[in-house]
Amino acid sequence: MKRKLLVGIVALCMVASVVAVAAASTPVVLTGNDLTLEQIEKVAVDGARVKVSDAALDQVKESYDTVLRAAVQGTPVYGLTVGVGWNKDQPVFRKKDGKKVLSPELLELSRRFNIISLRAHCAGTGAYLPTPVVRATMVVRLNQYLTGIPGVQPELIGYYSDYLNKGITPLVPSKGSVGQADITLSSHIGLAMVGEWKVRYDGKVQHSKTVMEQLGMEPFVPVGKDFLSILSTNALALGQAALAVREAGHYLDVSYPVFGVALEGYNGNVAPFTEEASEIRPFKGFVEAAGKLRKTLEGSYLWKSSQTRALQDPLSYRSMAYTLGNVEVALDRAEEALTLAVNHTDDNPAVLSDAQKGADRSPQTANYFFGEKGAIFPTSNFEMLPVLREIGGLKLALAKMSNRLVMQTIRLEDPKFTHLSRFLSAPDNPGHAFGAIQKPLAAMNTENNLYAIPTQLGATALAGNIEDTAGCSLIGIRNLEKIVDNLYDISSLQMLHTTQAVDLRKDKMGGAISMSPSTEKLYEAYRGDVPFVKQDRPYTEDIRKGAELLRCYPDCQ
Repeated sequence: MKRKLLVGIVALCMVASVVAVAAASTPVVLTGNDLTLEQIEKVAVDGARVKVSDAALDQVKESYDTVLRAAVQGTPVYGLTVGVGWNKDQPVFRKKDGKKVLSPELLELSRRFNIISLRAHCAGTGAYLPTPVVRATMVVRLNQYLTGIPGVQPELIGYYSDYLNKGITPLVPSKGSVGQADITLSSHIGLAMVGEWKVRYDGKVQHSKTVMEQLGMEPFVPVGKDFLSILSTNALALGQAALAVREAGHYLDVSYPVFGVALEGYNGNVAPFTEEASEIRPFKGFVEAAGKLRKTLEGSYLWKSSQTRALQDPLSYRSMAYTLGNVEVALDRAEEALTLAVNHTDDNPAVLSDAQKGADRSPQTANYFFGEKGAIFPTSNFEMLPVLREIGGLKLALAKMSNRLVMQTIRLEDPKFTHLSRFLSAPDNPGHAFGAIQKPLAAMNTENNLYAIPTQLGATALAGNIEDTAGCSLIGIRNLEKIVDNLYDISSLQMLHTTQAVDLRKDKMGGAISMSPSTEKLYEAYRGDVPFVKQDRPYTEDIRKGAELLRCYPDCQ
């Protein structure tokens, strides 16, 4: 799969290409319980269509019927029988075919309350999110609806599906959430579906009502819990995090050959990565990373004895299997937490159609049941701490890697370590060579250290002092994006150094060194974009070209 998304810097207009790809793609079938991060990326970035399973849609219908049944039996339902300014002197119920049903007047008030609530919660700031992030948000939320717990109208499922499959993307601001459900941002998706907000469609920004009219769609009419389930969710954070974690995974994959080239340019010692050395202290991740490094370096000259090779390299080189293994473990944990979150809803309250009251219920918990089967329970499932814990761990692991890459690169400029020229200058180059470009490395590494700081430690009491804790999810996720973005540039600068070192070493040794097939493939691809530095030149374009290559490698070859 080609990597069309550079998280954090992706262009805003991809709708036309999304629709074109979606038309030809195999749909991602949504069931509510088995959505993967890869599938989220396929829908969000590659434009794959979605298809809702029949069984999942049946769950949605049963859940909505449960909400109506609860209201008829007198259970308070926010947005339907409470919170709508209902006049107590008017009937809540009517008789229809001998059965008690909700009155048309109550339903109309609920619809008005739903629309008003969507409007009142649209309060985001900052630039609008990239199209892929909003699409990721919608596919995550659609999948969560299919668990049957949110209690939304079945019609809402069709709107999310149509918006994804037809390439309609609501404009959603990037800032304005404290992370206990992104209510001030996700509300824009619902407001677009009711025909009162803007969307990207057919390559341009248009009013949603105009687009829906063009496509023969009527505006959505929310009722009951619809507005609450649309806006009171962390689907935006989860969707954005899914794409960021996928991008971090790709960066980790390409980091192995990047380090392989670095070690070959340095003439480093492979002994710390051997099976014998790594099995002495078999930490999870470390052993796997050491094995991947051995595979990356298969066939390299580094496995041959050398009189000029140091017995022990600087720690940034020697402990690279620990560095990579640390990221491997953190990435696995982040993927696991996100996969669980996108397949389990965070709604409050939660509609439990199959819950059995039973005789052993306490008087307190029995209050949430109506009849012997069916309940609406308050929850705290909007809490993002389990996910943020793992996102934070991934940020720390990547920031540590950032520091070690910078140290490795700076060591390459020192003849004491490499036995090559100072600053890797070419013969007959009287200039600075790479002496000045340590500074962007240090600057980006400092930024990464700041971005790795936890964001969920502080909170301001909000909403009448009820919401007195917060995770600041989106800030942390954006910081993950920024770290990965910086790491591509850091690795690009490292490649500028390491390929130069390889060429200088080949020249020094009369060409008598061989790279591994894995490192040579990356070396050749890089040299196709960035030539050897014979004389000082501006390096800005070299850094950009190298980063672009690494972002798509090896698919761009």
